[in-house]
Amino acid sequence: MADFFHTLGAPIRWIVETFLWLPEPFQYLLYIVALVLAIILPLLLAVAMLVYAERKIWAAMQMRRGPNVVGPFGLLQSFADGLKLFLKETVVPSGANKGIFLLAPVVTFSLALVAWAVIPFDAKLVLADLNVGVLYVFAISSLGVYGILMAGWASNSRYALLAAVRSAAQMVSYEVSIGFVLVTVMVWVGSLNLSDIVEAQAGGFWNWHIFSHLPMAVIFFISALAETNRTPFDLPEAEAELVAGYQVEYSSMAFALFWLGEYANIILMCALTSLLFFGGWHSPIPGFMETIPFTDWSAGWLWFFWKIFAFFFLFGWIKATLPRYRYDQLMRLGWKVFLPISLFAVVFYAGLALALGKI
Repeated sequence: MADFFHTLGAPIRWIVETFLWLPEPFQYLLYIVALVLAIILPLLLAVAMLVYAERKIWAAMQMRRGPNVVGPFGLLQSFADGLKLFLKETVVPSGANKGIFLLAPVVTFSLALVAWAVIPFDAKLVLADLNVGVLYVFAISSLGVYGILMAGWASNSRYALLAAVRSAAQMVSYEVSIGFVLVTVMVWVGSLNLSDIVEAQAGGFWNWHIFSHLPMAVIFFISALAETNRTPFDLPEAEAELVAGYQVEYSSMAFALFWLGEYANIILMCALTSLLFFGGWHSPIPGFMETIPFTDWSAGWLWFFWKIFAFFFLFGWIKATLPRYRYDQLMRLGWKVFLPISLFAVVFYAGLALALGKI
């Protein structure tokens, strides 16, 4: 057990070692609870702050002020919005299936959090270091469509149902391309473990997969936009056609759970982009700021955070600048462009890895 605790991050290890007088099973349970809270609480706080940051990005690009009233520089605006939603009444349509209607946002929110269990924030700082971590993330992200379908069907609204079906078709279409992109990286590294994929990119930014897998990184990022229903692929929420899409009948905390789940998924896609193609927690230059100044704590999680924020900025930038695709353009891009390219890439990278002796 001592070796087990030694692998933890310093702050979490300090919390756990404070209670070493407890029996060993309780120590392990305390470790799990501490690590889960250490992931979920910062994630929810990050969602609030990144929503604020995105609104500021939109405002700057449109020459507006953005949130600037609640708290210094408007920093508390997201918390004020959350409080407002919490205090509102949850309205359930009279013709809706109440059980499934209320379960749908819970499913969406829960799946968005569960996927983070295998995301490594630093070397050995991960809740579950699964050997099949990539497949786990892919499976959880695929299940996310169920929450949307449940919301659309249970709302007993034609707008919500049409949006849910549209979203399901869109997510399934682009999951195919994402899956093939993941295969190219897994074949190149020879592992399905996310930590192994990051370690394969150690030694400087010139070893990052963005250079060897540039077309795949572009396809993955664009597919991530479609997978999370973001502009220019936000057709499930096309307000001119479908009012507010599958969320049209939701209010109060039920809507807030959809909102939190959507942004948690966006941050997850940003994290995966960093892990797969941009070295994860590794510094761009070996030896540069690998520990937090004046401490012996690893700075890997800080590098990981800044990379996530960089990709989140791109999400906000794209939303503020690009027009929405038509649905036929969306499907054509997924099935006639991304699918053939990614399928060819699987064969190409597998043959190249075989020729180089990687497999």
